[in-house]
Amino acid sequence: MNIKLLFRLLGILSLMIGLFMLASLIWCNPGIGYHTDKTIITQRFEVEGFRGLASSSIICFLVGAILLFLGRGAQGKLFRKEAMAVVGLSWLLATILGAMPFLFSGTYRGPSIRTFENQQRVFVIAPGLKIFQTWDELEVSKEEFRVLHQLNEAGARGLSSSQLGRKTGLSNAAELFVSLASKPPFDQWLIAPGEDEKLAPADRASNYRMRWVRMNIIDAMFEAQSGFSTTGATVLSDLEDPYLVPRSILFWRASTHFLGGLGIIVLFVVLLGQGSAGKALMRTEVPGPTQDTPAARIQHNAWLFASMYVGLNVVLAIILLVLGMSPLDAFCHSFATMATGGFSTYNASLGHFDSLPGINGTSVDYVVIVFMVLAGTNFTLLALCLFAQPIQLLKDIEWRTYVGIILIGAVAVITLGLIHGDFENAADGIRHGLFQVVSIMTTTGYGTDDFDSWNHFSRGLLLLLMFVGGCAGSTGGGMKVIRHVLFVKILGMELEHSFHPKVVRLLRIGGKPVEDESLRHTILVYFALISMLFVIGFLFVILIEPNATWGVHADNKLIDTGSAVAATLNNIGPGLGTVGATQNYGHFGVVSKSMFIFLMMLGRLEIFPVLVLLIPKFWRDQ
Repeated sequence: MNIKLLFRLLGILSLMIGLFMLASLIWCNPGIGYHTDKTIITQRFEVEGFRGLASSSIICFLVGAILLFLGRGAQGKLFRKEAMAVVGLSWLLATILGAMPFLFSGTYRGPSIRTFENQQRVFVIAPGLKIFQTWDELEVSKEEFRVLHQLNEAGARGLSSSQLGRKTGLSNAAELFVSLASKPPFDQWLIAPGEDEKLAPADRASNYRMRWVRMNIIDAMFEAQSGFSTTGATVLSDLEDPYLVPRSILFWRASTHFLGGLGIIVLFVVLLGQGSAGKALMRTEVPGPTQDTPAARIQHNAWLFASMYVGLNVVLAIILLVLGMSPLDAFCHSFATMATGGFSTYNASLGHFDSLPGINGTSVDYVVIVFMVLAGTNFTLLALCLFAQPIQLLKDIEWRTYVGIILIGAVAVITLGLIHGDFENAADGIRHGLFQVVSIMTTTGYGTDDFDSWNHFSRGLLLLLMFVGGCAGSTGGGMKVIRHVLFVKILGMELEHSFHPKVVRLLRIGGKPVEDESLRHTILVYFALISMLFVIGFLFVILIEPNATWGVHADNKLIDTGSAVAATLNNIGPGLGTVGATQNYGHFGVVSKSMFIFLMMLGRLEIFPVLVLLIPKFWRDQ
C-alpha cells in the first residue's frame, strides 16, 4: 500500500473542501445571500454562518497541511488496490470535514419534541425518544396538550398571545402555557415571552415558543454525506428561517452537491491523473459499467466531464436568474439539479415557487425537468451531441431505455392520477406527474407536489423507479439503466440455456458483443449485493427504530422503512410516509441515521470501495 501517495491525495482533498467553504462566506452578506421570496427577510450579517464556515475552513487547511507533510516525497504508481482505498477514505474524510460547518454554526435541525394526536392516543416524543402514549402518562389536560401541539406546529417563531388563543380556540391559552412551563419536563421545551431576549430575533422575542435542537455530529455527518453522495435526504425541518439555518450554510450545503456530482476523484484525475493512476481512480469511482478507455485518454475524459458539468451548471443558473430567482436560489438549485441531488432552499422544494409573485413556477419546473434529464444522461453522449452527433443518442440502447422508462412511467402516473383525482386537471397532471417521475428516476429527489398523497399505484411505481436510476457515466445515482438492460439480457440467456444447454450465445449491447468476459458475473453479483444490502438495512431499521418515530402512524412502519432504505441506498432522498416529500429524516434515532449514512456512501460509490475498507486483509501487504 502506497501510504504516502494516499496521504498526499487526502491532503489535496482537504484543501479543496476548505476552499469551497471559503467561497460560501460571501453569502453571509445580506446584500447577496437573500431568497427569491421577499417575505423571508435577512437584514443582518450572518455571524453564525461566518463563524462556522471560517473555523471549518481553517481546520480543513490544517488537516490538508498535515496530510501533505506526511505524504511528502510520494513516489510510485497508484494501482487498483490503492485507488479503492483513496476513493473510500476520500469520501469518509469529505463527510467528516463537510459536517463541521453545520456543527460550528449551531444550525438547528428541528423542534425539541414532536406531537401526535388521534381519537385514541396522544404522543409526545422528546429527545432521547421519551414517549408518552396516554393522557395519564402525559399528566396534562387535553387543553394543555392543544397548546403544546400548536406551538409545535408553529415552528421556531412561535405564536403571540392572540395567535396562541386563536389557534387553540382557548381564551386561557396563555395561562395554560404558564402552567405547562412551570413543571418538568415541559420547562425544558418551552420558552415564555421575555426569555432568551438577547438571543431571540425581534420577530419572536415576545412570542410563546418551543425550543429547537441543534444538529449533533451524526446529524451533521448525515447532511454532509447526503450532499456529497447527491442523495438529497435531510434532517433539517425549516430551511426558510435564517436564524435556524444561515443562508451561507444553505449555500455550503448546495456546494456539497456540486462537489459530489462532479466527483471527488474526477477532480483528482483532472489535477493529477495521468496514465494508470488516473485510470485506476476513474474505474473505481465513476458510476456504472462503462467501456474500457485507454489510460492516455483518462485525463482528457475527466477534463471533458468536468467542463461539461460546470458549463451546464452555469447555463442552468443563468436561466433560473432570468426566470426571476435570486442568485442564492439560482445557484443552489442549479447545483442540486445537475448533481441530481435535490437540496432546495425552501421547505416545499421547487413547489414553493408556485406561490411567489414575479416568477413562473411552471416555467421553472419544465426547465428543471430538461436539465434533470440531461444530468441523468451519459456525459459522453452529451459531448457527442455537442460535437454535432446527436444521432448517437438514438443509437444508444441505454439512453433509449432511459427515456422510454421515463415516458412510460409518466404516462402511467398521469393517467392513474387523473382517474383517482390526484391532479386538478390534465395540465396539472402532466406537469407534476412528469416532474416527479423524472425527479425520482434521475435520483434528484425534488418535489413540486406531495406525491405521498397520490394513489397507491403511483406511489408504488415511484418506489420501483428508485431502483433504476440514471445512465452510466452521468451524475445520476441508482443501479443505472445499463445494468437493468444487461440483467434482462442475461436472464434471457439463462432461460434459453435451461432448455438449450449446448447453445452458446455472446452477451451483446446494441448489437455489439461485450468484450469484458467478467461483466456477466459482475452484473449478477451487483444485483445480489444491492438486494442483500436492502434487506439488511430494512430489517436493521425496523429492529432498531421504535414505533414512536411514527407516532400514531406506526402501522406504516414497514413501507416507510422500506422506502427510506431504498431512498438512501439509491441516493434518491425523499421516500414515502415519514420520509415523504413534506417530511425529513431528523426524527430517526442516531443508530438509524448512522445506517443511512453508510447506505448513502455505499450507493454513491457502488458498494466495493466502501466494503473493502472493512476487510483487514485489504490493508495487509501481499
